[in-house]
Order: sequence, then C-alpha cells, then structure tokens
Amino acid sequence: MHSLRLPISILAAFSLSSIASADRATFKHEAGRCAVRGQCEPNGFFSPGRPCADNGLAAPPTDSVREELVQLCGPKWQDTDVCCVQEQVDALKKNLGRAQGIIESCPACKENFFNLFCTFTCSPDQSLFINVTETEKNRKGNDTVVELDNIWSVNYQGGFYDSCKDVKFGATGGKAMTFIGGGAKNYTEFLAFLGHKSALGSPFQINFPEEPKHGGQELPKVKDVEHCYVGRLPCLSFAVIIVYSIALTLLIVAVSGHVAYAKHKQRKSERLQLLQDVAPSDDEDEGDLVHNAGLLDRPQRTYYLNQIFDRAFSKLGRFCARYPGITIGTNIVIIGLLSLGWLNFEVERDPVKLWVSPGSDAAQEKAYFDDNFGPFYRAEQAFLVNDSAPHATVLSQETLTWWFGVEDEISRMLSSPNRLSLQDVCFNPTGDACVVQSVSGWFGNYDVSDWERAISYCAEHNGDTECLPAFSDPLEPGRVLGGFNDTSAITDAKTIIITWVVNNGQPGTDAEAKAEEWEETLKNRLLKLQREANDRGLRVSFNTERSLEDELNKSTNTDAKIVVISYIVMFLYASLALGSTSMSLRSLLNNPANALVQSKFTLGMLGIIIVLMSVSGSVGLFSAAGVKVTLIIAEVIPFLVLAVGVDNIFLIVHEFQRVNVSHPDEEIDDRIAKALGRMGPSILLSASTETIAFAMGAFVGMPAVKNFAAYAAGAVLINALLQVTMFVSVLALNQRRVESLRADCIPCIVVKRANSVSMPGGHFFGSEEEGVLQRYIRKTYAPALLDKKVKTIVVAVFVTIFATALALIPRIQLGLDQRIALPSDSYMIQYFDDLYAYFGSGPPVYFVARDLNMTQRVPQEQTCGRFSACEIYSLSSVLEQEAKRPAVSYLNAGAASWIDNYFLWLNPTTGCCVNDDFEPCLTEDEWSLSMENLPVGERFVDLIQKWLEAKPDADCPTAGAGAFSTAVVLDVNNTNVPASHWRSFHTPLQSQDDLIDSYAAARRISKDISDLHGIDVFPYSKHYVFFDQYRSIIHLTATLLSVAVVVIFILTSLLLGSIMTGLVVSITTIMILVDIMGVMALFGVSLNALSLVNLVICVGISVEFCAHISRAFMFPSKSIMERARSRFRGRDMRAWTAMVNVGGSVFSGITITKFLGVFVLAFTRSKVFEVYYFRIWLGLVVLASSHALVFLPVALSWFGGDGYIDPEGDGGLEEDLAGRRYHSLLRDEEDYSDED
Repeated sequence: MHSLRLPISILAAFSLSSIASADRATFKHEAGRCAVRGQCEPNGFFSPGRPCADNGLAAPPTDSVREELVQLCGPKWQDTDVCCVQEQVDALKKNLGRAQGIIESCPACKENFFNLFCTFTCSPDQSLFINVTETEKNRKGNDTVVELDNIWSVNYQGGFYDSCKDVKFGATGGKAMTFIGGGAKNYTEFLAFLGHKSALGSPFQINFPEEPKHGGQELPKVKDVEHCYVGRLPCLSFAVIIVYSIALTLLIVAVSGHVAYAKHKQRKSERLQLLQDVAPSDDEDEGDLVHNAGLLDRPQRTYYLNQIFDRAFSKLGRFCARYPGITIGTNIVIIGLLSLGWLNFEVERDPVKLWVSPGSDAAQEKAYFDDNFGPFYRAEQAFLVNDSAPHATVLSQETLTWWFGVEDEISRMLSSPNRLSLQDVCFNPTGDACVVQSVSGWFGNYDVSDWERAISYCAEHNGDTECLPAFSDPLEPGRVLGGFNDTSAITDAKTIIITWVVNNGQPGTDAEAKAEEWEETLKNRLLKLQREANDRGLRVSFNTERSLEDELNKSTNTDAKIVVISYIVMFLYASLALGSTSMSLRSLLNNPANALVQSKFTLGMLGIIIVLMSVSGSVGLFSAAGVKVTLIIAEVIPFLVLAVGVDNIFLIVHEFQRVNVSHPDEEIDDRIAKALGRMGPSILLSASTETIAFAMGAFVGMPAVKNFAAYAAGAVLINALLQVTMFVSVLALNQRRVESLRADCIPCIVVKRANSVSMPGGHFFGSEEEGVLQRYIRKTYAPALLDKKVKTIVVAVFVTIFATALALIPRIQLGLDQRIALPSDSYMIQYFDDLYAYFGSGPPVYFVARDLNMTQRVPQEQTCGRFSACEIYSLSSVLEQEAKRPAVSYLNAGAASWIDNYFLWLNPTTGCCVNDDFEPCLTEDEWSLSMENLPVGERFVDLIQKWLEAKPDADCPTAGAGAFSTAVVLDVNNTNVPASHWRSFHTPLQSQDDLIDSYAAARRISKDISDLHGIDVFPYSKHYVFFDQYRSIIHLTATLLSVAVVVIFILTSLLLGSIMTGLVVSITTIMILVDIMGVMALFGVSLNALSLVNLVICVGISVEFCAHISRAFMFPSKSIMERARSRFRGRDMRAWTAMVNVGGSVFSGITITKFLGVFVLAFTRSKVFEVYYFRIWLGLVVLASSHALVFLPVALSWFGGDGYIDPEGDGGLEEDLAGRRYHSLLRDEEDYSDED
C-alpha cells in the first residue's frame, strides 16, 4: 500500500478551478480563499454544532493552533495560512484520535485518512475543492453549513479506499473498513459513509462528487427540430390520408346517389311514356339540326393576341420558306459567332465553387479559415481489412511486420518527375516528424513480437510517453484500428487504419501541385498493394485527396459515350418517324420507289444538327460571358435540349403534313406559313415557359444550379429560334425536293419511277391515309376517355396517385452519398464502405473566434475553461459540456483550448516558461487561477510567441508548438490576436443524416456562444461547405418550384386567353411535380442540388407535354371539330378535337422521343446517372405523358375556359371547302354513325 498524500497546490489545481459559482455561500473559487471556517452556535440545546460558511481569505493561525496543527497533520502546515480556528482543530484532533487506534497498523491508510480531513478542515485553498451547496441561519443570523461538495479526483478517491480496505483490526482480525467505512465494498460507498449526515456522525452532509457539480453550469436542453407526427405518421401524410378518405367517401356517396336517382328517373320516364303517344308529330324536325347539334357549340370569338402571333409566325414561315439560303446562312453565322465563346470554355471542378454560394456563410467562413490558418490539410487514408471470416482479426506479428514495412517503403518512395518524398509534402507541425496516424506509432518502445501487450496497453494509455508517436500527439484507438467492440478487446480488431496528413496549398500554387504529384504516386502504389494484400487473404481500400475528382472525371468520360449513343438513337427514330408522316405502308407497297423520295433521313439529321447548334451556341455565349461549365451542364444539357428540340420538330412536320392534305394546291411558301402560323404560338408557349422555368434557377445562390439555369435557358431559347427559322427553311427545301421527285440524301438524282399521285403536290393529292395511332385516337381512345363514367374514374385514379405521392414526400431524405457519384467499378466505393463501417472517429471541427482580441482580459474570460475567473458559459466550458451529450452535439471531445494551455504553461511552478536568465517568465504572485495578474496586451503577445515555439514534452505537455502552431494568428504590430480557433472532434459520422446534422449542431453551438457573449464565433470542418446547401434546400426548392408554377400560370393564361385553362395546366403541372417527388421517395432519390435541377427540368418538360393539347383545346381545328358531329358538345367536343389534332404528335413526338433518350441512360456505368437521371426522368416521361394524354383532356372537358375561333378557319367558304375537301364529297360513315 502506498500513500496518496498530495500537495495542496495539486489538489487545488483540480476540482473547482473552473467554477465561477452563482452560489451565495461559496461565490468565489480561487487559491487562498476559504469555503467554511469556525464553529457556529447551534439553534437548540440538542442541535449539533456546524461549521460556518465563510468565503473569506485564508489567514495566519495563532501560534497554539499552528503548533497543534503541525503536531496533528504534519510539517507542511508550518508556514501556511489556514481556514480553520482553535475549536475546529480541537474537534479534528478528537475525531482523528478515534480512528487512529483502528488504522494505526497501516501507515499509508492512516496518512491518507489524516491528510483528507486535515486538508478538508484547514487548507488555505479550501474554496478550490469545497463548494457549500446549502446553508441555514442560526439564532444569531450566521450561515451554518447544511450540505457541501468535497471534490477529489477519481484516482485519489479510489486510492484512498484501496489503502484502507484490507487493514485488519483487533484480535479477531476483522477489517477496519467495517468500523471506519461501514463495511464499504468500494470507494463510493466508503466516502458516502464518511460524509453521511447522522446524529452520531457528521453534523452536516458531505458529498464527494468526482467533478464539480457547478463546474460549468449544465447547458439548457436542445430543442429538437419540430417534426410533426401522429403516431408514426408525419402530420402531412396523416392529413392527406384523412382528407383523401373523406373525399373518397363523398365520391362514393355522390356516385351511388347519382346512380339511384338516374334509375328512379328512368322508371318514371318509362311510366310517363306509356301514357303518351309515341308516334312522332309531323311538326317535329328530325333532320340535320339535331344530328349536327354539336356544331352550335363551336367557338364564335377570336383572341386578338393569338391573331397577332399567328400572323407573325405566318410571315416568319413564309419568309424562311421563300429565302432559305439567307435564313440558313444567317443562322449558321450567328451560331458560329456565338460558338467562338468556346475559346473561353472552362470547366469548374472545385466542389466548393460548385455547391456553395460565394455569398453564403460557409463560403466566407472557409475563405476566412484558409486565409488565416492556411488551407485545410490533405488526408490520404488506407484500410487493411481482414473480412475473410466473421471473427477474423487483422492483427498478427506477420501482418504487422509486413504492414510496417509497407509504411516505411511509402515514407521513402519518390514521386515522378520531381522526386518528392513524404517528408517534402507532409504536415510536420513540430519539425521532428510527419503526422502519420498509424498503429505503428505505438511501437516506438515496443518490439513487434510483443504486439499484443503494446496494443492493449497503448489503447488504454495512449497519452503515455511510451505510446506517443514521433509527432507527439496521442493516437486515439478508433483512428488506427477498427472493427472492435471496446478497447479491452482491441486485439480482435478487423482493420488497421493509416492516415498520412499532407500539407495543402491554395488552388494553383506549387504547394498544391507538389501534394497532387506525391498523391498520384501514392495512389499507384496502393493499387499495387491491393493485389499484394489479396495474396495474403487481406483487403486494402484507400482514398487520396485527389481520388474523388479523378474518379468523377472517369465517370464523365464514360457518360459522354451515353450522350453520343442517345443522339444516334434519336436521329434514327426521328428519321423513321418523320418519314412515316407522309409515307404509308400501302403507298410503299404500291410503288417502293416512293420511299426514296418520301424518306425524311436528311430532314431528321438536320433536325439533330440544329439541336447540337443550339447547345454549341448556348455554351459559347455563356462561356464568353465567363460562366463556367459544370459537370451537370456537360451531362444534362445535351439530353435536355435533345428531348425538347426533337419534340418541336415532330410537331412542325406533323402540322405541315396536315396542311399538305388540306391545301395541296397552294404554294409551298403558303403551306409553310399556315403550318408555322398554327404551331408557332404553341411552340412559343412551351418554349417561353420552359425558358423562364429554367431561368428561375439563376436566382439560386448555388453556382452549380445557377450556371445550369443559364445554359439550359439559353439552349432551349436558341433551339426554339432555330426551329422556327432554320428548320422551317430546311423543311421547305425538303418539300421542294419531294415535289420534284428527287431522292433523299442525294437530291441531284431524280427518281423517275416515283409516282406523284398521293404525294404532296400531286394532282389527286387528298386521299389522306390516317396512321394507326391517329385512327386509334380518333375512333377509340378519345371517345372512350371522354365518357362521363370514364372521366370520373380517371380523376379518381389521378387524385389517388397525387394523394399517395403527397403522403410520401416526408420520406424524401437529404444528402448525396458520395458512393452514388462514383462509377460502379470505382475502387473508392469499397473505401467509403470501410470508412463508415470501421473508422471510429469523426472529423475535426474548429470553433473560430473572429475579430476577438484575445490580448484583453474580457475575451480571455469568455473563452477559457480552467481558471476560476472563466465565465460559466465560456467557449471552452460550453464545448466541454456539449461533448457530454454527443447525441445532440455530435462532439466526442471537449475543445483543445489554446488559451488555457498557454496560461498553464506560464505557471512558474512547472518551469516551462523561463527568460534568458532561466528565471520563470512569471512570478508566483503574478500567476494565479484567478487570472488577476496574468499577461495582457504587449506582455501577452511577447510570451505567446515563446509558447508557440516551445515543443511539448513530458515535463511541459502544454507547450504550443505542434498542436497549436496554427491555432493563433498574431498581429504583433497592433498587439492583437484577430483570429484563433478551438479544436474538437465530431463523433463518427456514418451517414448523410449524420453529416448534415453535425453541421447543424455546430452551427447551433457557435450561435449560442456568439449570442451569449456578443462575439463572432463560427464552426469550420472540411465537410461543412458541401452540406451548407441543406440549410436552405427545402425552402429553396419550395420557393423555386412555386415561382415557376406561378410563371407558368401567368404565361399560359395570357397566351391561351383563359385563366381557367391556365389554372388547369398549372394544377396538372403541380400534380406531376408532386408525383415525381413521390417517385423520389420510392426510389430512394435524395433531395440535393442534382435533384433540385431535375425538379426544375420537370417543370419545364411538364408544361411542354401539356401546352400543345391545351392550345389545341382553346383554338380547336374547325375541320377536325366538324367530324365530332353530334357525338360531343361544348368542352367535350373541343377536348376530343384537341386529342385528335395533336394527341398523336404528343405521343410519338414527345413521349416516345423522351422515352428513347431516357432508355439509353439505363446502360450507364455511372450510379449518379442511374439514380438521379434515369429514375427521375423515366418517372417524368411516364407521369407527364399520362397526365397530358389522360388527365388533362378530362380536366379541360370539365373546367377548361371558353374557346376561340381557330385562325385556320378564317378563310370563309373557300377555306371551309379546302379544309373538308374529300370529306365533303364522300360521307365518312364511321364518323357519323351513331353506333361509333
């Protein structure tokens, strides 16, 4: 047994040094100050006497008291002030005398017992380890102690008990602990017995906590982010279910009531008919008036704005068709000039500049941190894993010997071409050794053959000098080993982890170039190491700082092939589908030579070229303006413009073929004018809404989204302009070729066997043959869709889908898993799996004090944590307390406080800070826990420079070199410390939610500190800049999409001339968007910048699906509407007309083209393309087409606005006859049959 007698100064340095208590009894805690002194008079005769609460200064004792105290407690009391008086010493002597006879046989136990109570009673630094927590007034009004805390270290409490637990007493050999400790089984029970208030024991309660109860007040509880739930259901989902259930019930009741009423009315009608004469009257008209009643509902008014657009587009089409050379040449020149901007083409790859707004807090804080403390170091990390069996361990003498050899080889390897070694690029804060966090750092004083003892000991005592690595910073077990339950079983670890820390430099500097060169060499060596590990039955995964960028670039190169393939597929489809508009199977069989003329191969190819020209023009325009291209732009814009551009080509060609049928005798220029006059306003509607919807993204601060919005809006706008000018000219030239019977692709050859009959311009042209799709829509699909019962079912089904998607929205997660952004065969996927599974520590986090002059006393007190003058909620104290609740703070360690370490280093008793004459920098009078005379101003700056240069060792572990070399920014000229930081560590962050929540928690902590003290503190960790977007992405998404929908409503209402129709289109767009979000929830697509871009795309493309049918509804074709006859009335007739007119074009020209483009994405190797493009765009095609072709016609038939006269029908009788042509002579029985 050993004595645990400690100097009073050491005991004082522990305990309450960080308290600035609010308690009235012990309101000051500092050296030389008491907590209790003297015996107060009891309240009654039988009441016990208690000590008086006294927070005054310690005082010299009387000679008799000192003599007696020295005799009782030892010579250390010979020359010191005390906090006790004669009567206390007398009571102490009496009580210790009772125990002495019991513990006399063990000197160590006796010494510890006496030392405890002598120090408790008389120590001059009593207030540092005693805190009076409860008092009461006696009869004289003095505060008597009822309860107090006596704080001792855990080691001292345990050692005290151990020194006395086995002491024997008496002839029976019983244990002394039975008498002095009530038979305690551990130190907690022993001290509880000694301090227990009882009639025969202590007259007041003494608690022995292991740390001060008030040492940094308990922080207020963190309010959880308010997530509304009803049971396990989010409130939104619950509300949707309730509302939908009520609506469904009402629908069932309404339908049931309607059916019952109809049957009742039918029976009543049948009874009345029996009483009436069923023979028709001679006066009744059974003629065409009844049969053609639907024609009475034809629109009778015109829309002035539409007439303006119709005439403008007609004039534009006539000019382009008449002067194709000028039109095509002008477009080529303009696109060529715009494409010169490619000379300024630059791709932005820096993730920070992509995903963080330059004006955001995260961007400014990163810039501030980099400018003041240097760019965050680069981390190269490798995992050596043994997962060959469930309980296999990676640790063995053989494996460790091999692995340590690999580490040594890597430390000596040279890069090419500059022959850089690790020592040339590593982070070396002390100048003695590179920072390499590896289990080999524990073997400085151990042999590999003794690996079990070395690892077991150092895991428990990583701060021991025997376990310190060469760079003198303790190695946390979770940073060098993984896959173990706790440190007691650390030899069962499945993973060895090594991290090389490399210096970083500002982008474009030599320091960055050197680091990247060495990283490339390291990457190549680790790739070879993977094969070596496999031969040993092990596995290596790794990551270098440049790995992610390299792998993403590899993914982009692979995806470029997908883009090319999609264009080839679209070109082939466009050529075949466009040709089928004017070439039927019958005409092909009758005369195969016609195929050479009617082919649209060249037209399709030129249409695709126009799409590429629009992309080139947009890229050139914005590159010239200095807007950098991002990977999103490079990957998405070609798909986007292809999908949008080909659609309009189909619509123009299909309409032109209709004009060829209805007006075959007119000049080509006039036919082109009529076609573009009709489709131009429709293209204007879709292109303008798409352009504005995409342009809305420019208001987002995120550069990736902003740049995408600019490029996408520009490309769509340029594409639309090229289509209504250049493509129209190409179409006119193609028609001239067809009518002159020249071969496609080789127009110089005349196909003599081709037949002009049934060709546009032929003498008997007009024998129109409907395609299978067109005929199906006219005869079967549209009539069935507009049946009253079917319409009710359609609305019910789509509302059900909408409600389901709305209920699923709360399930959408935030984040972007890095593994998704990588190619499926990337070596980094395994690294991230191992990182989340085995790495037992989180990234460092720095709490930076900005513009806080730490040379002054007030800022020092606001940030320190180990001195009595430190504020209760100082920065260090708050971080220490937050680390005790890691579930909400995501911190697993208190802050490394440079200010506390600096002041402790100045303590003259340590001998760490000495002047040139080897005298202490501060005298004992200057240094105190009260901080009264600690340096400020110039003296502070002078001494801190010494501290920052001093290297830590066993004698002076608080020296600043290394751990705090970059933590303090000095402004010697202005006697200022303008910037400094406190470092802590996050808990292991193993998911996107953890990463997002850790950033939010750090933000909360820094804001609380800043608000409390009126200072500027912000958090910084390397991953924060990538997750800053999630602070506002939900609000940003809602705002962006809402504004886009409002713009769509305004534009559609204006261009279609109907608020109701604009409202129907807007509601349909909202339903598509909500359904897409439901698809995101089902397919596991998170909300991030990529999915936000996709949602913006969904808005524009949804409108394109709806725009053409909506316009055909508002401006119905008279010639088609006549074919409805008596089958439909009012809105139903116009909905049928719209479906027959453009339904086929929407399906073949929009739906199929987009489906083909999306289908190609299924073969990409990029996981990000598969998840964020293929899944969302496939859902968009299915949902948008079904809404446009199924729901929208039904909604328009119920709620659409009143229609207008179609400008096509403004030609009076001549126009009417031309429009009907053959149909006016030959009755189409199928159209007029009542059975149809």
